[in-house]
Amino acid sequence: MVDQDIRNHLESRQVQIYFGAVAIATAVALLVPGTTALEAAINPALAFMLFVTFLQVPLVELGRAFGRVRFTLPLLLSNFVAIPLLVGILFQVMPGDPLLRLGVLLVLLTPCVDYVVTFAHLGRADAKLLLAATPVLLLLQIPLLPLYLGLFLGMEAAAVVQIGPFLHAFLWLIVIPLALAALVQLWAGRGERGAKIAAALGILPVPATALVLFVVVAAVVPQLEQALGAVLVVVPIYIAFGLLAPFVGWGVARLFRLEAAEARSVAFSSATRNSLVVLPLALAVPGAVPVLPAIIVTQTLVELIFELVYIRAIPRLGNAIATQK
Repeated sequence: MVDQDIRNHLESRQVQIYFGAVAIATAVALLVPGTTALEAAINPALAFMLFVTFLQVPLVELGRAFGRVRFTLPLLLSNFVAIPLLVGILFQVMPGDPLLRLGVLLVLLTPCVDYVVTFAHLGRADAKLLLAATPVLLLLQIPLLPLYLGLFLGMEAAAVVQIGPFLHAFLWLIVIPLALAALVQLWAGRGERGAKIAAALGILPVPATALVLFVVVAAVVPQLEQALGAVLVVVPIYIAFGLLAPFVGWGVARLFRLEAAEARSVAFSSATRNSLVVLPLALAVPGAVPVLPAIIVTQTLVELIFELVYIRAIPRLGNAIATQK
């Protein structure tokens, strides 16, 4: 009961906690040299955050979620048809610099497969369905990203995409945390000690998300100074995407008359991008540093701010969709 009270208190204060983590990380990055070394801690922090988030989802129900074509179809249409159309519209106002365009396209055309589950859970979306769909989202973006890059920029740009970073992310950010969460849930169902440990871990999603925010911001803020001109150019595009993408998801959800929690999941997925997975792709492009990584991590920072808004706003709009059906 104490664990549940702590969890409820943390969730009721989550926005303040997250903004505090971002503010402290920014101050540390500006005052303490060498915080870029924290980049190596991003994936472990993400993996831990996803592990404690997966613990909150009844994993025994995932089998049912895999069969929900009625949810998966609009999710895929939103991410791989409607969102690319939105990106195509925004592409018309992008500067002509090929490096800038490549960076923006890399990050906006790939749906998130990691912390979107956490934010969807906090935003009262159907995290089970979204979690079950992450393998499909990841596997489809591997062949579709080169296709979209070729369409927007030509086949030379498409050649930068490699499968390695995607598979690495899928293993360490999805498979392993999910397997560990399943083991803990099984343990909790078989004995009091396991149940107590699972309950104690249940208070950690908000602190773990705050840790991810701190690590990401502290690691990437120093890099932004080296490509400030490029960063200032792409920020308005990311803001426009952050404002419009959830409505794209909601619109597709309404067409398919999804339930409120399912509609929230589509909205979260449509608005949340795979920046931490495509970053290795950017680092592999010749002559990309520092511009291309800076463009991608800037999207992460803008998106994280939007996520704090989404977890409050999307549940309300999701309810509005449900009442209008």
